Amino acid sequence: MAKISPVSIKYIIHAKFKAEGAIEKPDIIGAVFGQTEGLLGDDLEMRELQKSGKIGRIEVSTEYEGGGTIGEIEVPSAMDKTETTILAAALETIERIGPSDTKITIDDIEDVRGSKRDYILERAKKLMEKLGDSGNEISEMTSEIQTSARVAKMQMYGTENISCGDVSGDELIIVEGRADVVNMLKNGIKNVIAMNGVKLPRTVVELSKEKESVILFVDGDRGGNLIIKNVTEQAKVDFIAMAPEGKEVEELTGKEILQALRKKISAKGYVVNDKRKGVRKYAETEKKIKKMTSKEKEQIDSEIKDLVGTRGVKIFNKDLKIIKKIPLGRLLNIEVEEEPYVIAIDGTATPRIINVCEDLGCSNLIATNFVNTDTNINLVSL
Repeated sequence: MAKISPVSIKYIIHAKFKAEGAIEKPDIIGAVFGQTEGLLGDDLEMRELQKSGKIGRIEVSTEYEGGGTIGEIEVPSAMDKTETTILAAALETIERIGPSDTKITIDDIEDVRGSKRDYILERAKKLMEKLGDSGNEISEMTSEIQTSARVAKMQMYGTENISCGDVSGDELIIVEGRADVVNMLKNGIKNVIAMNGVKLPRTVVELSKEKESVILFVDGDRGGNLIIKNVTEQAKVDFIAMAPEGKEVEELTGKEILQALRKKISAKGYVVNDKRKGVRKYAETEKKIKKMTSKEKEQIDSEIKDLVGTRGVKIFNKDLKIIKKIPLGRLLNIEVEEEPYVIAIDGTATPRIINVCEDLGCSNLIATNFVNTDTNINLVSL
């Protein structure tokens, strides 16, 4: 008789029985096969199921008690859930085994695969504990390899051997030194070249004339302002980007680099006020701010009133149609496909929120109150 493979077992039927007289294991197994024969049709004939390996070896345990017999029956099944439950129900139709009246009750149908999954989960947890932080080490190794590969793409340009990335495209970013180039390459920005000091190499001057767009990216200090003045007088510079105040380009994170580049302004609109120790001002920005009119404010007044008490944000386009409704906490990481005209928030406009609104190109910001008013955006109280 064929034996079922332990690997293919899906379920185990657990049944309990109680007989009024003394019965043996062979009597019980014989009753299981004999009294279910023809009951469920050819497809669920117990003998045929065992021959084909769809059920396994039936296990029986018995115990004599007070002149009667009690015990358990286990039937392993490789069939699906429906067929297994039908077979289990058929066992309960057995009312007599040998000379004794007997009652069989299904106690449980165990899903063996569920037990295996529980084992796998617990075992995996223990293995993870043993593994410790090696996963992080792998992540760090991967990151280090990627960074190394990017930095390996550094080149030397011109007769002055100036450090640079891939400067063959139409856009060029000029930074102060080699360390700045290294940091830019680490963060995936390739179209960058260094000045190698305050003095602008002639090679960079000539290269800037060949490009459609040139960004000068400097440190956020007084030296950065001096370099801007020097470079814009000699080379073709279309835009100026500056690191956050007190920071150098070489120490910026990838996110800070992208934010600084997004905030670039037209070189024509950049003025340095020497009386204020090199603090930069903007004579004009790339995008002229269009202040919202009182009529436009009235048009969205009902939407603004509905915002009160929700700690939410509503973003309007130039047609004053809502393009986004989000919780206030999600504003700092939001991306929009259409440039916002008005952003209304139920809360305080912190410097960080104002910076986000500037990055998005917003013209008008409506808020409950404002911590910082040093911005070109039109600020309106809620």
